[in-house]
Amino acid sequence: MKIIAPLLVASTAAFSTGPRSFASQKSTLSMLPTNNNNNNDESFYPFPTKSANPESTSSLLNAKPPKSNEEVSDGSSDLRQLLGVKGASTETDIWKIRLQLTKPVTWIPLAWGVMCGAAASGNYHWIWNPFDPNDRDVMLGLEDTAKGLVAMILAAPFLTGYTQTINDWYDRDIDAINEPNRPIPSGAISEGQVQFQIWFLLLGSQAIAYGLDVWAGHDFPTVLALSIFGSFIAYIYSAPPLKLKQNGWAGSFALGCSYISLPWWCGQAVFGELDRPIYFILPVLYSIAGLGIAIVNDFKSVEGDREMGLNSLPVAFGIDGASYLCAGSITLTQLGVATYLYSIGEPTYAAILLGLLLPQIYFQATLLIPDPVGNDVKYQAQSQPFFVFGILATAICLGHHDFVA
Repeated sequence: MKIIAPLLVASTAAFSTGPRSFASQKSTLSMLPTNNNNNNDESFYPFPTKSANPESTSSLLNAKPPKSNEEVSDGSSDLRQLLGVKGASTETDIWKIRLQLTKPVTWIPLAWGVMCGAAASGNYHWIWNPFDPNDRDVMLGLEDTAKGLVAMILAAPFLTGYTQTINDWYDRDIDAINEPNRPIPSGAISEGQVQFQIWFLLLGSQAIAYGLDVWAGHDFPTVLALSIFGSFIAYIYSAPPLKLKQNGWAGSFALGCSYISLPWWCGQAVFGELDRPIYFILPVLYSIAGLGIAIVNDFKSVEGDREMGLNSLPVAFGIDGASYLCAGSITLTQLGVATYLYSIGEPTYAAILLGLLLPQIYFQATLLIPDPVGNDVKYQAQSQPFFVFGILATAICLGHHDFVA
C-alpha cells in the first residue's frame, strides 16, 4: 500500500498550485550554472536565467526545508522519483530527471478529461462494443483508439509536462529553500537542459495538435488553437509579470480550467464538433468546481502566503470562509449540472450525478469543514473519485442525448 500511495492522491497533486514562497524571490542559486558575461542578455526568451526582480536582494527568511522533501525510507522513493512527488530518491539518470520534471502523477486528470471529451462527442467507436451490435467495426475502433491515445499524449506528457517544467523553472529560487532536492535547485539538471525541455515540449505539443487536426479533417485547426491557448495559460500562470498563481481567484480558476475544460474540449474536438454552447458551459461549470478543489491545496500554505502577501483565497476569506467557499463551489456547480441534465429529459443521468454528489457532501461535512488544513489530502483522496466519475457520467449523457429531437 505504501508504494502505491502517491497514486491514491494523484488528483490532489494535479491541482497543486506549486510550492509557496517563504522567502523573497531573488536569483541567488550558486549551485546552478550561470552565465559569467557582464552584459544583460543572459536570457533564453521567454525563460530568463536571471530573476525578473534583480533589485530584490534582501536577506532570505530562515526557512528550513520540510521533512516531506527528504527521501522516504518506505521503499517507494524510486517510484516517487518517477512520478515527480515529494520523498523521491536522488537520481543521476538525465532521462529519469527529465521525466520527474514533468510530474507524471499529474497526467492522470488530463487523460481522463480527454476521455470525457471523446465520450461527450458521441462519435467515439469501440473496437468491439458489447452493448451495441452496431458499434463493432474493428478497424474504425482501432483508429479511434489511436486518435484517443495521441490526444492523451498531447494533453498529458506534452502539455502537462510543459506546464510542470515551466512551473519548476520559475519556482527554482523558492524550491532552493522549500524543496532543495528538486531537480533544478539541486543542480541535477542544468539550466540549458531545462530550457531545451520546455521548448521541446511546447513546440512538440503544437505539432501533435496540428497533426490531430489534419487526422480529424478539420477545416479550422481547433485542437491547435486549444493547444496554443492552453500553453499561454500555463505560461502566465507561472511566469511574471502576471503569474496568476499568486492571485487566489485567477490562479485557482486557471488551474481548474486547464485540468478540466481544455482536455475535455480537446477530446471532443478530435472526435466531434464543439458546435453547441452547452459543450462550453458544462466544462466551465466543472472548472468552477475545480477552483474549489484547488483551494484545498492552499490551506496548508496559508501562514506563508499571509506573511509574503500572497492573496490566496484562504488568506482573503480566512480558513473557515475558504472552506465553505470550497465546498460551495464544488457542490453547487454539480447541482447545477444535474438540474440541467434533468431539464433536457435525462433524469437517470441526473440521478446518477446526485448519487455521486452525496458522498462528496458527506466528506465535506466530516473532513473538509472541521479541519481543512489537517484533512486536505485525506479529503481529496476520498472525495475526488466521485467528482471525476460525475464528470464522465455527464459527458456520456451528452454523447447519447439527441439534441435535435
